[in-house]
Amino acid sequence: MRITGSIRAAMLIATALATPLAAQTATAQTATGQTATGQTATGQTAPEPVFTAAGMRGHVAFLADDALEGRGTGTRGYDIAARYVATQFDRLGLKPAGNAVGTDWFQPIRFQERSFGPAGASLRLTGPNGTQSWKNGTAIITRPSPFEANAAFEAPVVFAGFGLDKRDLGFDDYRGLDVKGKIVAVLAGFPKGTNSEIGAHLNAEKAKMAEARGAIAMITVPTAEYAKAFPWSTLMQYATVPRVSFLDPDGKPHVDAPGIRAGATLDTPAAEALFAGAKRSLADVLAEADRSGGKPKGFALATRARFQIATAYKDITSPNVAAVLPGSDPKLAGEYIVVMGHLDHLGIRPEKEGDTIYNGALDNAAGVATVLEVARAFAEAPTKPRRSILFLAVTAEEKGLLGASYFAEHPTIPADGIAGVVNLDMPLLLYDFQDVIAFGAEHSTLGPQVAAAASSLGVTLAPDPTPEEGIFTRSDHYEFVKKGVPAVFLVTGYGGEGRRHWEDFLKSRYHQPNDDLAQAIDWNAAGKFARINYLIARDIADDPARPMWNKGDFFGDTFAPGKPRAGR
Repeated sequence: MRITGSIRAAMLIATALATPLAAQTATAQTATGQTATGQTATGQTAPEPVFTAAGMRGHVAFLADDALEGRGTGTRGYDIAARYVATQFDRLGLKPAGNAVGTDWFQPIRFQERSFGPAGASLRLTGPNGTQSWKNGTAIITRPSPFEANAAFEAPVVFAGFGLDKRDLGFDDYRGLDVKGKIVAVLAGFPKGTNSEIGAHLNAEKAKMAEARGAIAMITVPTAEYAKAFPWSTLMQYATVPRVSFLDPDGKPHVDAPGIRAGATLDTPAAEALFAGAKRSLADVLAEADRSGGKPKGFALATRARFQIATAYKDITSPNVAAVLPGSDPKLAGEYIVVMGHLDHLGIRPEKEGDTIYNGALDNAAGVATVLEVARAFAEAPTKPRRSILFLAVTAEEKGLLGASYFAEHPTIPADGIAGVVNLDMPLLLYDFQDVIAFGAEHSTLGPQVAAAASSLGVTLAPDPTPEEGIFTRSDHYEFVKKGVPAVFLVTGYGGEGRRHWEDFLKSRYHQPNDDLAQAIDWNAAGKFARINYLIARDIADDPARPMWNKGDFFGDTFAPGKPRAGR
């Protein structure tokens, strides 16, 4: 099914802009006579705003329509979605927060998109067995360069175990190694038995660790465990996908380790060539890494590597959308609770046969719809929250959490005023969920607040069902965590029918065109999910105490040293 073109898009946007707010809220009547404004038919004040199937369905139906063409970052479809969100914020009487002076809903972001130039990219390895060369997308996957249109360089290679340099946690992989001016080879992931969330954080820091030691490029070798989770056939799907970075105010691409000139991941044939003539074989190293606690020590390889990468650049622009509801308590109004979700998805992929539009109905039109319904409830509630609420729809999550990262780096509200974050990303609204998962709940005082709010509706707070995935570090809220802000990431749980639905969705519809409106979405469950998140945000906003990291928590100690802790 495809309904595209400017006529259909114009019809949708005209309908969204023309429908009076009263007509939208009129659909929220319930059997008790209660309306979404919080008033009963007799004019008495209702205790809580009402959340309905129709309210959630209306937002998701618009945002996931084919006319928005998958809401790809920098596309017309995304811009229509952003305009829709801003229009909803405007109708609710919220204040623009796209800039520091409060005059715009949009925070525009400039991005650099990088793809391979006509000459492509290759990696050449020269060792005791001679020279072998691979082009990108064969036995190697490399990436375009942020800074060099034609990068070409060669250097010796040093193996550095898992490439982790965090001695206070027992990781000292660079001990005794000289990697200055050299290419470092590291194993993917982290040692078995490592806390998955801590390991995921450290894994994301590897390039910076290598750069700090003076390395100029990094080669990654998959472990057996990594290869099971990410087979080479899966990785190959991303071999030619453009890479994106946002541009800092100085116009330079924002990258974690600018001194790392190139990177590559190797399939088995290239990895074996890399270790040819080494003091330990690749098989021996991988066998050690596959044991619990295995930490292969580093050593110089007998191989030199040459990168050659041609890069083409394109600038694109895409905005975050931000609005504020000012707090009612003069002492707390300068603190902000962020309720957020990512607005972008994967756009159109014309190389795919059949349906080419990646609508992203659940990932993440459903999350943004929840943000909008929570915003409506706060705006229409007779009593305003004590703290201010920032409602944020971010761009470029699918490009690497870039919109959230940009806002965290360049906030339009006082950075020290951001007190807590509730992130809504891909709630699976396909069943009447009985529990919710709040990734990160165990790290801060936000956990008990989530549990209490959910319990008030008969919903339990379940523990992370897949701790090995390190999901807490893999969505937009984590960009705020890295600034020291406690955060949780809410999804529907695995209880009852949940596990079956999650497993089926992740296997057959996640990041696929059939994450669309043809799914059997349970709109009543969608309304319940919005209500729970309103109660969570309300409790956090009204609590006299600011959210705090728990005593001894790794993320609090790493990103917010010296700040107050719960339990002290």
